[in-house]
Amino acid sequence: MFLPISISYGGLELKYTRFEKARIIGARALQISMGAPSLIKIPKEFMEPIEIAMLEFKEEAIPITVRHPTARNDV
Repeated sequence: MFLPISISYGGLELKYTRFEKARIIGARALQISMGAPSLIKIPKEFMEPIEIAMLEFKEEAIPITVRHPTARNDV
């Protein structure tokens, strides 16, 4: 059983599983490690890309979304 992680975004409440959360944070940490600029102001104690990505996820600043399959087959 996967417990969803709720995040509000633009008035919508998005729910991510722990696997989706890990994928989003991992992808963002890779971007940061390759030189992408941070999307938030980073405190000095955060030095690792994974810590910065986790902070960005917590503050809902990561512009990565997950498309969930629907029950309809025509979408």
